[in-house]
Amino acid sequence: MSNLLYRLGRSAATRPWVAIGAWVVLALVVIASSVAFGRDLEESFEAPGLDSYQAAELLAEAQADEGGITAHVVLEAQDAAAQLAPVEAALEALPRVLRTTSNVSPDGAIALVRVQYPAIEHLDASDLDNLKDAVADLRDESSLTLETGGDLFFAFEEAPTGLGEVAGIVVAMIVLLIAFGSFVAMGLPIGMALFGLVIGVTSMKLVTYLIDIPMWAPQLAAMVGLGVGIDYALFLVTRHREHLALGMPVAEAAGRALATAGQAVIFAGGTVVVAILGLLVAGIPFVTGGGVAISAMVLVMVLASVTLLPALLGLAGHRINGRRRTPHRPSTGWYRWGAHVTRNATAYLVGGAVLMIALAAPVLALNLGFPDDGTKPESRTERRAYDLIADGFGPGVNGPLVIAVDISQGGSVVAPLAAAMAADPGITSVGDPTIDLTAGVATLVAQPTTSPQDEATQETVARLRSEVFPTVLDGTAATAHVGGQTATFADLGDRVQERMLRFVVAVLLLSFLLLTVLFRSVLVPLKAVVLNLLSVGAAYGVLVMVFQWGWAAGLIGVESTVPIVSFIPLFMFAILFGLSMDYEVFLLSRVREEYRRHGDNTRAVIAGIAGTGRTITAAALIMVAVFSGFVLGSDPVVKMMGVGLATAIFLDATVVRLVLVPATMKLLGDANWWLPGWLDRLLPELDSASVEKPVEVAVGLPPLAS
Repeated sequence: MSNLLYRLGRSAATRPWVAIGAWVVLALVVIASSVAFGRDLEESFEAPGLDSYQAAELLAEAQADEGGITAHVVLEAQDAAAQLAPVEAALEALPRVLRTTSNVSPDGAIALVRVQYPAIEHLDASDLDNLKDAVADLRDESSLTLETGGDLFFAFEEAPTGLGEVAGIVVAMIVLLIAFGSFVAMGLPIGMALFGLVIGVTSMKLVTYLIDIPMWAPQLAAMVGLGVGIDYALFLVTRHREHLALGMPVAEAAGRALATAGQAVIFAGGTVVVAILGLLVAGIPFVTGGGVAISAMVLVMVLASVTLLPALLGLAGHRINGRRRTPHRPSTGWYRWGAHVTRNATAYLVGGAVLMIALAAPVLALNLGFPDDGTKPESRTERRAYDLIADGFGPGVNGPLVIAVDISQGGSVVAPLAAAMAADPGITSVGDPTIDLTAGVATLVAQPTTSPQDEATQETVARLRSEVFPTVLDGTAATAHVGGQTATFADLGDRVQERMLRFVVAVLLLSFLLLTVLFRSVLVPLKAVVLNLLSVGAAYGVLVMVFQWGWAAGLIGVESTVPIVSFIPLFMFAILFGLSMDYEVFLLSRVREEYRRHGDNTRAVIAGIAGTGRTITAAALIMVAVFSGFVLGSDPVVKMMGVGLATAIFLDATVVRLVLVPATMKLLGDANWWLPGWLDRLLPELDSASVEKPVEVAVGLPPLAS
């Protein structure tokens, strides 16, 4: 692989316009194809096999209105009932609205209008815009206090974007400028990442021909792609500048950079893709689709790094290094730090491990669920509508349960089932049933006594399924299933907990195998897997502290405690485990190069820290800045992802990569590089040192202190 990458980098740098032209043509083809043939992205949170999914299928089969999605408009007035008629008339006139129903609170001050739409596949963002416009007109005409919310907002309301991405790019530019001291060196990683971003995001509508991609996936893929794209380019540009400083020709320096750091980039990117594709074992279609979208973005960035970037390096020539062509010397500050950690390896290992375990401990209190409109800022109309509904009708009205009963085999079970549900302590009321005799489906809507995100609501759903339904339906041919958004998210949480161990084991095994092939070692990959688990666990713990316990939540605009979104742990594990391997591969590739050169493990560890410490720190700062862009959003779900990703990357690049890794490698000594002979013969040979026209790269470290 090293020779192949060497030739690829040298060729691209020698004939840059060929590579650049090929990428421009590819971009034009992808953009044109996406516009002409691209398919719409999906907005679904269903998972086959779940009870709520079976309910949705029955409702769809019966074409029941309850199988669609709803919006609600809340009116507050002294005599709310008197104001209802024009509001309902305006809402019923909207395109694709099936019907409206209304209720007035016991004190007469609050009226709730539910707007029923068909299933989500028959709707688009224009339906939400139409609703907003109608409510705005009603406010202007009558000066009514009207607030809106519901499933329609959840499906099509787009969180403000752009600010986080721009902030991340600005911080990345500053960090790169400080790290390189050159505008040219700063501009190449940014330019390459943005170019790859355009291709990656545009291609999403084409990937849908292979698998359904959720609507929210491009934003998450863009954040991950931007971070890894800049990081990979940073690693390669750093190596290229080192070779130029040693006096190599531009094309030779690019080839050598690709043969060494390029191999690390490929394996780092491969580990990210493997980790994220591990989501396939979760058995949740929208999670799998999101994972495929992110993986596609990472693949684009890897390909751009090893083909487009060398071409840009060839065009930049010696301008990328400014006027300085003195031999490269690793940072003496990082050298001293590496020597200090290795001299006190036991103390740093114990201290770092205790810190990471302490941060991870709150994960034992992890509560999976889904934040509702009640967790949004009071500045949002959805939150104000939620509060008005809870005040006027009770908290459970914000998350009704939709029960689909299969009565196709006959039987008079609907009335007794409704009575049994109404008698449950977790249910405040059950609406009149809707019966479709042709489809053989009856629909009941029940209002819980507790709010959608309350654990008691999940207990009510479980009790209906395990106790109430069997009591009435045992001995009959009828079956009943609990659906609706509240039940769906509760089921997803259960599915995540059920599949999490399988997913984690699959990712760990695949990552271990990849690292074993790259480093030809057993203990180095094993150590990497364990330490990365600590990083992910600490990130989970911080999420619990901030969002469930409310520690410092106000600082990031979270106004109330919320459960952790059920699918976030899956995505976080896949993304973080993959990304943390970037730094692991980059650091250990340098350590292995040094160890193969002179065979001194301690010297190699210190040289690895000295040679990569500045780059890893810069890369981590960029990644943290990019992911912190999530925190700038108003949606708690977006904030969770931002806090978790930024925290884990920060801890991984500091405590893990610059403390625990050198400490453990010092204590393990030469055993780091032990590999059984039989396994050595089985693994493919990927020798980063055997590149054409080898040139010894002096590391330039001071002698080790005794």
